[in-house]
Amino acid sequence: MTTPHATPSWPNLPEVARDVLLEVLIHGPLSRAEIAARLRLSRPTLTRLTKALVSDGLLVEGETKPAPSVGRPSEMLHVRGEAHRFLGVKLTAERLFATVTDLTAIPLDTTEEPLHSHDPDEVVAQVAKVAARFPGITGIGVTLGGIVLDGLVARHEFLGWTDVPLKTALTGATGIPTAVDNDVQALTAAEHWFGPGAGLESMAVITVGAGVGTGLIVDGRLVRGAHGLHPHFSHTLVDSNGPLCGCGRRGCISSYLMTHMMMRRLAGNPAYEEALDRVRAGDPEARRVFDDAGYALGVLIGTVANVIDPQKVLLTGEGLPLYEVSSRFVHDGIEDTYEDDPDLIELDVQPFDFREWARSGAALAIKATITGSIRDRPEGTPRRVGRR
Repeated sequence: MTTPHATPSWPNLPEVARDVLLEVLIHGPLSRAEIAARLRLSRPTLTRLTKALVSDGLLVEGETKPAPSVGRPSEMLHVRGEAHRFLGVKLTAERLFATVTDLTAIPLDTTEEPLHSHDPDEVVAQVAKVAARFPGITGIGVTLGGIVLDGLVARHEFLGWTDVPLKTALTGATGIPTAVDNDVQALTAAEHWFGPGAGLESMAVITVGAGVGTGLIVDGRLVRGAHGLHPHFSHTLVDSNGPLCGCGRRGCISSYLMTHMMMRRLAGNPAYEEALDRVRAGDPEARRVFDDAGYALGVLIGTVANVIDPQKVLLTGEGLPLYEVSSRFVHDGIEDTYEDDPDLIELDVQPFDFREWARSGAALAIKATITGSIRDRPEGTPRRVGRR
């Protein structure tokens, strides 16, 4: 009898088989000839690998593709999405968002609820209860803001956490292999694999809202520093005479763009939606704050573009409405910062939805399961990360 925590068996795949599965997962249905050419594998080796992946239920043969010249049509290999299910969880300071997907990151079910406590043990227990509602999950991916090192939440400002071994705790509480990562890093990887960045070799993801996040794809890979840290641009200087930032300096990008910092500059410290209403109604104070934020966002976009020359800059986050009301100032900031023709920057403004962030947690679990990192040894001694 299947218990709520029973997990389908994931086969122990050799590295080259993982490469084959990832190639079809990321690029869509491919013929054996296409896979062999992409991965530089001999046809006999590719045939042996795909036979094993089909036997394991991970790949399935689908429709045929006409041959480029006279000959037999090529059978296409597809990832068998229904073979496994994954749970993605996005934690904010106030709420828990969860999405169940198949192996191809297609959402199957979603739920959300208030986060009952910031105590790490109680958060783990709440995530475990959510996981128990979805039997047959192969892996769990949890994302949250802050610094995450090998599944250890080294620091999370809004939850007040320091050195919380979240990956180990959740795996123990659920009995399901679990991956944990920074939310922007996970979102960047998910959008590169399964979203508007699919197939791109370079891309930047910029998120604005309670925090300011940046994720980078370079040479087709997610950028992660030598010490496991994700890219930081939030304290790039916009104006040395600007608002006071939490870091103690003035005029950082964060001091203009973080929603709570924006609201502090407005009389009455309004809610974000109320401030937007003021802008749309022509309030000059609110207009100035949002236009300043728009310009700072442009500086951020231009700075990132100077660093990696991305094929695309994807913009999202709960603070995204500022682009709607102050887009002209965003483009002014880009023009004043970017060292080439601003028309070279392809800006992709994506509608914000926390369910997409939860989906990125499922994508994290999918990636970690295929690569085997979800079963890495538990975290060791917590590593201290100094404040910047």
